[in-house]
Amino acid sequence: MGTTAAESVFDVAIVGGGLVGASLAVALADTPLKVVLIEAFTPPATAARWDERCIALNDGSRHLLAQWGVWPSLAPQAAPITATHISERGRFGMARFSAADAGLDALGHNTPLRAVGAALLVRAQALPALQWRCPARVQALALGEKAAQLTLDTGETISSRLVVAADGASSALRGLLGLGAEVRDYAQCALVTAVRVQRDPSAVAYERFIPTGPFALLPKPRLVHDDAAGFPCSLIWTLPTDDAAQKLALDDAAFLGAAQQAFGERVGRFLAVGQRQSYPLQRTVSETLTAPRVVFCGNAAQSLHPVAAQGFNLGLRDVAALASLLREAALAAADPGDATALAAYAAQREPDRRRTADFTDRLVRLFSNRLPVLAELRHLGLLALDLTPPAKQSVLRQNLGHRGLAA
Repeated sequence: MGTTAAESVFDVAIVGGGLVGASLAVALADTPLKVVLIEAFTPPATAARWDERCIALNDGSRHLLAQWGVWPSLAPQAAPITATHISERGRFGMARFSAADAGLDALGHNTPLRAVGAALLVRAQALPALQWRCPARVQALALGEKAAQLTLDTGETISSRLVVAADGASSALRGLLGLGAEVRDYAQCALVTAVRVQRDPSAVAYERFIPTGPFALLPKPRLVHDDAAGFPCSLIWTLPTDDAAQKLALDDAAFLGAAQQAFGERVGRFLAVGQRQSYPLQRTVSETLTAPRVVFCGNAAQSLHPVAAQGFNLGLRDVAALASLLREAALAAADPGDATALAAYAAQREPDRRRTADFTDRLVRLFSNRLPVLAELRHLGLLALDLTPPAKQSVLRQNLGHRGLAA
Protein backbone atom coordinates (compact mmCIF):
# COMPACT_ATOMS: atom_id res chain seq x y z
CA MET A 1 0.00 0.00 0.00
CA GLY A 2 1.44 3.33 -0.97
CA THR A 3 0.33 6.82 -0.12
CA THR A 4 -2.79 7.78 -2.02
CA ALA A 5 -2.96 11.25 -3.52
CA ALA A 6 -6.28 12.46 -2.20
CA GLU A 7 -8.27 15.26 -0.63
CA SER A 8 -6.78 16.18 2.73
CA VAL A 9 -10.07 17.03 4.48
CA PHE A 10 -11.92 14.15 6.11
CA ASP A 11 -14.78 13.40 8.44
CA VAL A 12 -12.90 10.65 10.30
CA ALA A 13 -9.15 10.02 10.53
CA ILE A 14 -8.28 6.64 12.05
CA VAL A 15 -4.74 6.57 13.41
CA GLY A 16 -3.58 2.97 13.60
CA GLY A 17 -4.32 0.39 10.93
CA GLY A 18 -4.07 -2.71 13.13
CA LEU A 19 -6.97 -5.00 13.92
CA VAL A 20 -9.06 -2.38 15.74
CA GLY A 21 -8.40 0.50 13.34
CA ALA A 22 -9.07 -1.66 10.29
CA SER A 23 -12.24 -3.01 11.92
CA LEU A 24 -13.55 0.52 12.37
CA ALA A 25 -12.79 1.42 8.75
CA VAL A 26 -14.72 -1.66 7.62
CA ALA A 27 -17.58 -0.98 10.05
CA LEU A 28 -18.02 2.49 8.53
CA ALA A 29 -18.28 1.14 4.97
CA ASP A 30 -22.04 1.74 4.76
CA THR A 31 -21.81 5.41 5.72
CA PRO A 32 -21.16 8.46 3.52
CA LEU A 33 -18.34 9.58 5.81
CA LYS A 34 -14.97 10.45 4.29
CA VAL A 35 -12.51 8.22 6.13
CA VAL A 36 -8.72 8.03 6.06
CA LEU A 37 -6.68 5.28 7.71
CA ILE A 38 -3.17 6.24 8.83
CA GLU A 39 -0.76 3.39 9.59
CA ALA A 40 2.94 3.54 10.40
CA PHE A 41 3.92 0.12 9.03
CA THR A 42 3.28 -1.72 5.80
CA PRO A 43 1.77 -5.08 6.78
CA PRO A 44 4.32 -7.88 6.29
CA ALA A 45 3.51 -10.73 3.94
CA THR A 46 3.19 -13.82 6.12
CA ALA A 47 2.38 -17.42 5.29
CA ALA A 48 0.26 -19.82 7.31
CA ARG A 49 2.25 -21.90 9.82
CA TRP A 50 1.09 -24.65 12.14
CA ASP A 51 2.54 -22.73 15.11
CA GLU A 52 1.35 -19.25 14.18
CA ARG A 53 -0.14 -17.07 16.90
CA CYS A 54 -3.91 -17.14 17.30
CA ILE A 55 -6.50 -15.00 19.02
CA ALA A 56 -9.67 -16.22 20.73
CA LEU A 57 -12.72 -14.46 19.26
CA ASN A 58 -15.80 -14.75 21.44
CA ASP A 59 -19.34 -15.10 20.10
CA GLY A 60 -20.00 -11.36 20.33
CA SER A 61 -16.95 -10.67 18.16
CA ARG A 62 -17.99 -13.33 15.65
CA HIS A 63 -21.37 -11.62 15.41
CA LEU A 64 -19.73 -8.23 14.74
CA LEU A 65 -17.28 -9.57 12.17
CA ALA A 66 -20.16 -11.29 10.39
CA GLN A 67 -22.13 -8.04 10.41
CA TRP A 68 -19.18 -6.25 8.78
CA GLY A 69 -18.77 -8.91 6.09
CA VAL A 70 -15.48 -10.31 7.41
CA TRP A 71 -16.45 -13.56 9.13
CA PRO A 72 -17.26 -15.67 6.00
CA SER A 73 -13.61 -15.62 4.92
CA LEU A 74 -12.40 -16.25 8.49
CA ALA A 75 -14.69 -19.12 9.45
CA PRO A 76 -12.86 -21.85 7.47
CA GLN A 77 -9.58 -20.85 9.18
CA ALA A 78 -10.94 -20.80 12.75
CA ALA A 79 -11.10 -23.58 15.33
CA PRO A 80 -14.42 -23.60 17.21
CA ILE A 81 -14.41 -23.70 21.00
CA THR A 82 -17.48 -25.52 22.26
CA ALA A 83 -16.49 -25.75 25.93
CA THR A 84 -14.09 -24.24 28.45
CA HIS A 85 -12.55 -25.96 31.45
CA ILE A 86 -11.13 -23.80 34.28
CA SER A 87 -9.16 -25.40 37.09
CA GLU A 88 -6.36 -24.85 39.59
CA ARG A 89 -3.44 -27.24 39.86
CA GLY A 90 -3.56 -29.32 43.03
CA ARG A 91 -7.22 -28.49 43.72
CA PHE A 92 -10.39 -30.41 43.02
CA GLY A 93 -12.58 -27.39 42.23
CA MET A 94 -13.22 -26.51 38.61
CA ALA A 95 -15.65 -24.53 36.48
CA ARG A 96 -16.98 -25.70 33.14
CA PHE A 97 -18.87 -23.82 30.47
CA SER A 98 -20.35 -25.20 27.27
CA ALA A 99 -21.89 -23.79 24.14
CA ALA A 100 -25.00 -25.82 24.93
CA ASP A 101 -25.36 -23.82 28.17
CA ALA A 102 -25.66 -20.69 26.04
CA GLY A 103 -27.73 -22.22 23.23
CA LEU A 104 -24.88 -21.72 20.77
CA ASP A 105 -22.89 -23.88 18.39
CA ALA A 106 -19.64 -22.44 19.79
CA LEU A 107 -18.55 -20.17 22.62
CA GLY A 108 -15.89 -18.68 20.38
CA HIS A 109 -13.22 -19.46 17.82
CA ASN A 110 -9.43 -19.64 18.07
CA THR A 111 -8.33 -17.83 14.93
CA PRO A 112 -4.88 -17.07 13.46
CA LEU A 113 -3.96 -13.42 13.92
CA ARG A 114 -2.60 -13.48 10.39
CA ALA A 115 -5.99 -14.54 9.05
CA VAL A 116 -7.88 -11.86 11.00
CA GLY A 117 -5.52 -9.14 9.79
CA ALA A 118 -5.60 -10.36 6.19
CA ALA A 119 -9.41 -10.62 6.10
CA LEU A 120 -9.80 -7.09 7.44
CA LEU A 121 -7.18 -5.75 5.05
CA VAL A 122 -8.79 -7.35 2.01
CA ARG A 123 -12.20 -5.99 3.03
CA ALA A 124 -10.83 -2.51 3.75
CA GLN A 125 -8.85 -2.29 0.52
CA ALA A 126 -12.00 -3.13 -1.42
CA LEU A 127 -13.77 -0.03 -0.06
CA PRO A 128 -13.59 2.63 -2.79
CA ALA A 129 -14.25 5.54 -0.44
CA LEU A 130 -11.58 4.60 2.11
CA GLN A 131 -8.26 6.40 1.71
CA TRP A 132 -4.92 5.22 3.07
CA ARG A 133 -1.77 6.85 4.31
CA CYS A 134 0.71 4.01 4.76
CA PRO A 135 3.42 4.07 5.81
CA ALA A 136 2.90 7.34 7.65
CA ARG A 137 3.18 8.58 11.24
CA VAL A 138 1.45 11.46 12.98
CA GLN A 139 4.12 13.91 14.16
CA ALA A 140 1.89 16.71 15.44
CA LEU A 141 -1.75 17.16 16.40
CA ALA A 142 -3.53 20.49 16.73
CA LEU A 143 -7.11 20.66 17.99
CA GLY A 144 -9.39 23.30 16.50
CA GLU A 145 -12.98 24.30 17.09
CA LYS A 146 -14.29 22.54 13.98
CA ALA A 147 -11.53 20.08 13.11
CA ALA A 148 -8.21 18.62 14.18
CA GLN A 149 -5.04 19.05 12.15
CA LEU A 150 -2.67 16.11 11.85
CA THR A 151 0.82 16.63 10.50
CA LEU A 152 2.33 13.46 9.04
CA ASP A 153 5.99 12.57 8.68
CA THR A 154 5.38 12.54 4.91
CA GLY A 155 4.92 16.31 5.06
CA GLU A 156 1.17 16.13 4.48
CA THR A 157 -1.34 17.89 6.74
CA ILE A 158 -4.71 16.25 7.20
CA SER A 159 -7.80 17.97 8.56
CA SER A 160 -10.46 15.80 10.14
CA ARG A 161 -13.60 16.52 12.13
CA LEU A 162 -12.90 13.45 14.26
CA VAL A 163 -9.64 11.66 15.05
CA VAL A 164 -9.81 8.06 16.28
CA ALA A 165 -6.78 6.91 18.26
CA ALA A 166 -6.43 3.18 17.56
CA ASP A 167 -2.65 3.23 17.85
CA GLY A 168 -2.07 0.76 20.66
CA ALA A 169 -1.32 0.71 24.37
CA SER A 170 1.56 3.20 24.03
CA SER A 171 -0.65 5.55 22.01
CA ALA A 172 1.40 8.27 20.34
CA LEU A 173 -1.73 10.42 20.10
CA ARG A 174 -2.29 10.17 23.83
CA GLY A 175 1.28 11.40 24.28
CA LEU A 176 0.81 14.28 21.84
CA LEU A 177 -2.28 15.35 23.76
CA GLY A 178 -0.44 15.16 27.09
CA LEU A 179 -2.95 12.70 28.52
CA GLY A 180 -2.09 10.11 31.13
CA ALA A 181 -2.97 6.49 31.70
CA GLU A 182 -3.22 4.15 34.65
CA VAL A 183 -0.39 1.63 34.19
CA ARG A 184 -0.03 -1.52 36.28
CA ASP A 185 3.01 -3.68 35.61
CA TYR A 186 2.25 -7.29 36.54
CA ALA A 187 5.97 -8.22 36.49
CA GLN A 188 4.91 -11.12 34.26
CA CYS A 189 5.35 -12.20 30.66
CA ALA A 190 3.07 -14.20 28.42
CA LEU A 191 5.05 -16.99 26.81
CA VAL A 192 3.17 -17.76 23.60
CA THR A 193 3.72 -20.77 21.37
CA ALA A 194 1.96 -23.80 19.89
CA VAL A 195 2.25 -27.44 20.84
CA ARG A 196 1.11 -30.71 19.34
CA VAL A 197 -0.70 -32.89 21.87
CA GLN A 198 -1.38 -36.60 21.89
CA ARG A 199 -5.17 -36.50 22.25
CA ASP A 200 -7.77 -34.43 20.45
CA PRO A 201 -8.88 -31.60 22.81
CA SER A 202 -12.33 -31.98 21.23
CA ALA A 203 -12.89 -28.22 20.90
CA VAL A 204 -12.32 -27.63 24.63
CA ALA A 205 -10.28 -24.61 25.77
CA TYR A 206 -8.42 -25.13 29.04
CA GLU A 207 -7.41 -22.44 31.51
CA ARG A 208 -5.35 -23.89 34.34
CA PHE A 209 -4.19 -21.71 37.19
CA ILE A 210 -0.81 -22.64 38.59
CA PRO A 211 1.31 -20.78 41.18
CA THR A 212 3.05 -18.65 38.54
CA GLY A 213 -0.20 -17.58 36.85
CA PRO A 214 -2.66 -18.87 34.23
CA PHE A 215 -1.72 -21.54 31.69
CA ALA A 216 -4.08 -21.69 28.71
CA LEU A 217 -4.35 -24.37 26.04
CA LEU A 218 -6.74 -23.84 23.14
CA PRO A 219 -7.47 -25.99 20.06
CA LYS A 220 -5.88 -24.60 16.89
CA PRO A 221 -7.12 -24.95 13.34
CA ARG A 222 -5.15 -27.60 11.47
CA LEU A 223 -3.65 -26.54 8.15
CA VAL A 224 -4.87 -28.40 5.08
CA HIS A 225 -1.55 -30.10 4.32
CA ASP A 226 -0.46 -30.61 7.93
CA ASP A 227 -0.16 -34.37 8.44
CA ALA A 228 2.22 -34.33 11.42
CA ALA A 229 1.36 -36.46 14.42
CA GLY A 230 -0.68 -34.91 17.20
CA PHE A 231 -3.25 -32.16 17.48
CA PRO A 232 -2.14 -28.50 17.30
CA CYS A 233 -3.01 -26.23 20.23
CA SER A 234 -2.20 -22.64 21.17
CA LEU A 235 -0.32 -22.37 24.45
CA ILE A 236 -0.23 -19.17 26.52
CA TRP A 237 1.79 -19.49 29.71
CA THR A 238 1.91 -16.58 32.16
CA LEU A 239 5.19 -16.49 34.08
CA PRO A 240 7.21 -14.08 36.22
CA THR A 241 9.55 -12.19 33.89
CA ASP A 242 12.73 -14.04 34.96
CA ASP A 243 11.02 -17.43 34.72
CA ALA A 244 9.78 -16.63 31.21
CA ALA A 245 13.34 -15.85 30.08
CA GLN A 246 14.52 -19.18 31.50
CA LYS A 247 11.73 -21.11 29.76
CA LEU A 248 12.53 -19.42 26.44
CA ALA A 249 16.15 -20.56 26.78
CA LEU A 250 15.26 -24.25 27.23
CA ASP A 251 15.66 -26.69 24.36
CA ASP A 252 12.45 -28.14 22.93
CA ALA A 253 12.51 -31.35 24.96
CA ALA A 254 13.11 -29.54 28.25
CA PHE A 255 10.41 -26.99 27.46
CA LEU A 256 7.88 -29.68 26.62
CA GLY A 257 8.69 -31.42 29.89
CA ALA A 258 8.19 -28.23 31.89
CA ALA A 259 4.94 -27.42 30.10
CA GLN A 260 3.67 -30.97 30.61
CA GLN A 261 4.40 -30.76 34.31
CA ALA A 262 2.59 -27.42 34.57
CA PHE A 263 -0.50 -28.51 32.66
CA GLY A 264 -0.89 -32.21 33.37
CA GLU A 265 -2.11 -34.89 30.96
CA ARG A 266 -5.73 -34.02 30.19
CA VAL A 267 -4.83 -34.09 26.48
CA GLY A 268 -2.12 -36.69 26.77
CA ARG A 269 1.56 -36.03 26.14
CA PHE A 270 2.95 -32.86 24.57
CA LEU A 271 4.67 -34.10 21.41
CA ALA A 272 6.19 -31.03 19.75
CA VAL A 273 6.58 -27.30 20.28
CA GLY A 274 6.69 -24.46 17.78
CA GLN A 275 8.36 -21.07 17.81
CA ARG A 276 8.26 -19.40 21.23
CA GLN A 277 7.73 -15.70 21.91
CA SER A 278 7.41 -13.69 25.11
CA TYR A 279 5.44 -10.49 25.76
CA PRO A 280 5.60 -8.32 28.91
CA LEU A 281 2.23 -7.98 30.64
CA GLN A 282 0.78 -4.80 32.00
CA ARG A 283 -2.58 -3.10 32.26
CA THR A 284 -2.81 0.32 30.65
CA VAL A 285 -6.10 2.20 30.97
CA SER A 286 -6.34 5.66 29.44
CA GLU A 287 -7.49 8.31 31.90
CA THR A 288 -10.13 9.38 29.40
CA LEU A 289 -11.91 7.92 26.38
CA THR A 290 -12.21 11.26 24.63
CA ALA A 291 -10.58 14.62 24.10
CA PRO A 292 -11.82 17.51 21.94
CA ARG A 293 -12.23 16.03 18.44
CA VAL A 294 -10.51 12.79 19.55
CA VAL A 295 -11.76 9.39 20.72
CA PHE A 296 -9.75 6.38 21.93
CA CYS A 297 -10.48 2.79 20.86
CA GLY A 298 -9.08 -0.66 21.53
CA ASN A 299 -5.69 -0.92 23.23
CA ALA A 300 -5.28 2.86 23.03
CA ALA A 301 -8.24 3.05 25.42
CA GLN A 302 -7.41 -0.01 27.51
CA SER A 303 -4.81 -2.75 27.19
CA LEU A 304 -5.47 -5.72 29.47
CA HIS A 305 -3.84 -8.87 30.78
CA PRO A 306 -4.63 -11.75 28.36
CA VAL A 307 -6.29 -13.91 31.03
CA ALA A 308 -9.81 -14.84 29.80
CA ALA A 309 -8.93 -13.40 26.35
CA GLN A 310 -10.90 -10.18 26.83
CA GLY A 311 -8.73 -7.47 25.22
CA PHE A 312 -9.37 -7.56 21.45
CA ASN A 313 -12.97 -8.64 22.01
CA LEU A 314 -13.47 -5.53 24.17
CA GLY A 315 -11.83 -3.42 21.45
CA LEU A 316 -14.30 -4.70 18.87
CA ARG A 317 -17.15 -3.61 21.14
CA ASP A 318 -15.54 -0.14 21.21
CA VAL A 319 -15.59 -0.20 17.41
CA ALA A 320 -19.22 -1.31 17.26
CA ALA A 321 -20.37 1.45 19.61
CA LEU A 322 -18.38 4.16 17.82
CA ALA A 323 -19.49 3.00 14.37
CA SER A 324 -23.12 3.11 15.50
CA LEU A 325 -22.69 6.64 16.84
CA LEU A 326 -20.97 7.82 13.64
CA ARG A 327 -23.61 6.18 11.45
CA GLU A 328 -26.33 8.07 13.31
CA ALA A 329 -24.38 11.32 12.95
CA ALA A 330 -23.96 10.76 9.22
CA LEU A 331 -27.68 10.09 8.73
CA ALA A 332 -28.50 13.29 10.59
CA ALA A 333 -25.80 15.25 8.72
CA ALA A 334 -24.35 16.03 12.15
CA ASP A 335 -20.76 16.74 13.16
CA PRO A 336 -19.02 13.38 13.90
CA GLY A 337 -16.65 15.08 16.34
CA ASP A 338 -19.35 16.91 18.30
CA ALA A 339 -18.45 17.05 21.99
CA THR A 340 -21.91 15.96 23.11
CA ALA A 341 -21.80 12.88 20.89
CA LEU A 342 -18.33 11.95 22.11
CA ALA A 343 -19.47 12.32 25.71
CA ALA A 344 -22.35 9.97 24.94
CA TYR A 345 -19.87 7.44 23.51
CA ALA A 346 -17.71 7.65 26.63
CA ALA A 347 -20.72 7.22 28.91
CA GLN A 348 -21.87 4.19 26.92
CA ARG A 349 -18.47 2.46 26.86
CA GLU A 350 -17.24 3.25 30.37
CA PRO A 351 -19.24 0.55 32.23
CA ASP A 352 -18.14 -2.22 29.85
CA ARG A 353 -14.46 -1.22 29.83
CA ARG A 354 -14.31 -0.85 33.61
CA ARG A 355 -16.19 -4.09 34.23
CA THR A 356 -13.96 -6.01 31.83
CA ALA A 357 -10.73 -4.39 33.00
CA ASP A 358 -11.58 -5.06 36.63
CA PHE A 359 -12.70 -8.63 35.86
CA THR A 360 -9.34 -9.53 34.29
CA ASP A 361 -7.38 -7.70 37.00
CA ARG A 362 -9.21 -9.54 39.79
CA LEU A 363 -8.51 -12.88 38.11
CA VAL A 364 -4.80 -12.09 37.84
CA ARG A 365 -4.55 -10.95 41.45
CA LEU A 366 -6.62 -13.79 42.86
CA PHE A 367 -4.87 -16.59 41.02
CA SER A 368 -1.34 -15.18 41.34
CA ASN A 369 -1.52 -14.89 45.13
CA ARG A 370 0.01 -17.85 47.01
CA LEU A 371 -1.45 -17.16 50.46
CA PRO A 372 -2.98 -20.42 51.77
CA VAL A 373 -6.25 -18.76 52.80
CA LEU A 374 -6.73 -17.40 49.28
CA ALA A 375 -5.91 -20.78 47.77
CA GLU A 376 -8.80 -22.29 49.74
CA LEU A 377 -11.12 -19.45 48.70
CA ARG A 378 -10.17 -19.96 45.04
CA HIS A 379 -10.97 -23.64 45.35
CA LEU A 380 -14.36 -22.94 46.91
CA GLY A 381 -15.03 -20.17 44.41
CA LEU A 382 -14.51 -22.45 41.41
CA LEU A 383 -16.80 -25.05 42.96
CA ALA A 384 -19.46 -22.43 43.71
CA LEU A 385 -19.20 -20.98 40.20
CA ASP A 386 -19.74 -24.40 38.64
CA LEU A 387 -22.69 -25.18 40.89
CA THR A 388 -24.46 -21.79 41.02
CA PRO A 389 -26.43 -21.13 37.81
CA PRO A 390 -26.90 -17.33 38.20
CA ALA A 391 -23.18 -16.72 38.83
CA LYS A 392 -22.24 -19.09 36.04
CA GLN A 393 -24.56 -17.35 33.58
CA SER A 394 -23.14 -13.94 34.52
CA VAL A 395 -19.55 -15.04 33.88
CA LEU A 396 -20.61 -16.84 30.70
CA ARG A 397 -22.31 -13.71 29.39
CA GLN A 398 -19.17 -11.68 30.15
CA ASN A 399 -16.92 -14.15 28.35
CA LEU A 400 -19.24 -14.39 25.35
CA GLY A 401 -18.99 -10.63 24.85
CA HIS A 402 -22.75 -10.13 24.95
CA ARG A 403 -22.58 -7.69 27.86
CA GLY A 404 -21.81 -4.23 26.60
CA LEU A 405 -22.36 -5.18 22.97
CA ALA A 406 -23.58 -2.18 21.02
CA ALA A 407 -24.00 -2.88 17.37
